[in-house]
Amino acid sequence: MAAPEEPELSQAQTEKLLQFQDLTGLESMDQCRRTLEQHNWNIEAAVQDRLNEQEGVPSVFNPPPSRPLQVNTADHRVYSYIVSRPQPRGLLGWSYYLIMLPFRFTYYTLLDIFRFALRFIRPDPRGRVTDPVGDVVSFIHSFEEKYGRSHPVFYQGTYSQALNDAKRELRYLLVYLHGEDHQDTDQFCRSTLCTEEVVTFLNTRMLFWACSTSKPEGYRVSQALRENTYPFLAMIMLKDRKMTVVGRLEGLIQPEDLINQLTFIMDANQTHLMSERLEREERNQTQVLRQQQDEAYLASLRADQEKDRKKREEEEQLRQEEEKVRQTALAEERRRRTLEEEKERKSECLPPEPPADDPESVKIVFKLPNDTRVERRFLFGQSLAVIYDFLFSLKESPEKFQIVTNFPRRVLPCLPTEEQPNPPTLKEAGLSRSEVLFVQDLTDD
Repeated sequence: MAAPEEPELSQAQTEKLLQFQDLTGLESMDQCRRTLEQHNWNIEAAVQDRLNEQEGVPSVFNPPPSRPLQVNTADHRVYSYIVSRPQPRGLLGWSYYLIMLPFRFTYYTLLDIFRFALRFIRPDPRGRVTDPVGDVVSFIHSFEEKYGRSHPVFYQGTYSQALNDAKRELRYLLVYLHGEDHQDTDQFCRSTLCTEEVVTFLNTRMLFWACSTSKPEGYRVSQALRENTYPFLAMIMLKDRKMTVVGRLEGLIQPEDLINQLTFIMDANQTHLMSERLEREERNQTQVLRQQQDEAYLASLRADQEKDRKKREEEEQLRQEEEKVRQTALAEERRRRTLEEEKERKSECLPPEPPADDPESVKIVFKLPNDTRVERRFLFGQSLAVIYDFLFSLKESPEKFQIVTNFPRRVLPCLPTEEQPNPPTLKEAGLSRSEVLFVQDLTDD
């Protein structure tokens, strides 16, 4: 089954969609549209929520777990302004008031008794807050349906989020609790709250949060602020590092009087707000200074660590070079000992030198690379390998060498090879009874 198509946007909604995309930088048009629809196409509230998300504040449509409200309401210096209902005038007014007084008393008494008894039968559903954002958004929608869209910008989030924003931005927060059943609520909304001068004043001077006390979120705030009557307004600000109620306005107040009273409260607490701003700026400067000091310390620490690392590397490299020299010396010593042992073994295995008068003897004079001469007699029938072993056993002879005749110049094959595993005898090599042979050093080769 195909998904239902989304309704087409009006020209005004399309313009808001493009404007919202320009302000927030979002690339997805679908995401822009969903965000605006969640905020009932209120572009100011949608942009505010989006900016809050970018600053790390949870979205009003994805709030953090609910926690107890932390607002100081025990300050006895709270400014309180209560507007009493007008007294009856004239004989006719007093007559009507006295006639309706018993009925009014009876009605409200029975209503209170009924509500009190109802609590034992069915607990008040408002006592359990499950969707605080939904409560606020639902109130805003019902308010606009009844009183229109010309009203102060409602903060579209929970009460706790409004407190956090006001605290972070060091702004005043005006809380309005809407009592739907109160007789003065309708007149206050139409004649005071939605007037142009009040809307302009509130939008430019403070955050404005409102909710109906019939909603769980509004009821929870009502229990925290403990209002006496409706309409009820509370001015909250950061004071002595706590969000504190600094003013309470109750009753049917007129637009000009409302602006005057709010201005008076703001002027009376301006020094506290300035003090908080200066203190926060000082804390920020201290934090920046501490951060710079920490960065400088870390840079110095990294430099010291790098210096230690290079020192360790140099020490390790020196140790390795010394170890390499030591191992080389040990290897050379082992090689020298092995060579001496081999020379001794070859010397012990040499056949005895024949006498000079032996007709089969050959007298050979060897000229070594160090210009020394060595003379010895051999037999014609002995292998050239015997000559080689004799020379190898000498201490003056090099480690590797070959034996060369003078004229004609040729190298004697003294060592076995694959082609000639048994070297020839002296007679087979063509040597005479007296020879001079040269020992050529091959150690470098």
